[in-house]
Amino acid sequence: MHKETHVTSSNIVRDIIIGMADGLTVPFALTAGLSGVLDTSHLIIVSGVSEIAAGCISMGLGGFLAGQTEVEHYDAELKREYDEVERVPETERKEVEEIFMSMGVDEALSKQVTLQISQDKEKWVDFMMRYELGLDKPDKNRAYQSAITIALAYLAGGFIPLFPYLVTSNNQHGFYWSCAITILALLVFGYFKSKVTGQPLLKGTLKVAFTGILAAAAAYIIAKMIS
Repeated sequence: MHKETHVTSSNIVRDIIIGMADGLTVPFALTAGLSGVLDTSHLIIVSGVSEIAAGCISMGLGGFLAGQTEVEHYDAELKREYDEVERVPETERKEVEEIFMSMGVDEALSKQVTLQISQDKEKWVDFMMRYELGLDKPDKNRAYQSAITIALAYLAGGFIPLFPYLVTSNNQHGFYWSCAITILALLVFGYFKSKVTGQPLLKGTLKVAFTGILAAAAAYIIAKMIS
């Protein structure tokens, strides 16, 4: 028996990926850059915590606004579709027929199915929202869920490169352990991200890790040059 496999990433998984990707990369680059010019872990920790706090707020707010915009856009288009089926029903029926014919349904059957769908205004509008505009009804709580998920994922990712500096007083030791732990975390995260998004595992894993390493290396080199 043939078994189909599809990528079914939820919105929560997507938000975790967004938050974790930035949470691992930005604080890692910051702490690496500061390690190149500072002799004490205290300032690195203070700067790292401040960046993580700012990043959580910024990323969470971005997720909230994106979720709100999605709901507002859907509601506006829904209102417009209801208005159009009231004012120009024949035009809307013609659009439904064209959608069916683009799917390979013959004209006669398209007219018949369209006539049946248009008997129920709610189902008619829902069909137009899905197949004409490509919009699914968003969860009303999506904005809050997205903000919290992204912020927490950023927080979790951000403390990974910062943690070694919290448990060692030696700045260089903290830097080396931060690099090792964060690179490992980037590899694990890259694998997870590739798995849930259906990308080639090796390529996706190395791409995420390389991006984080490149950002940290650039920050470290620039800080060294300036100092």
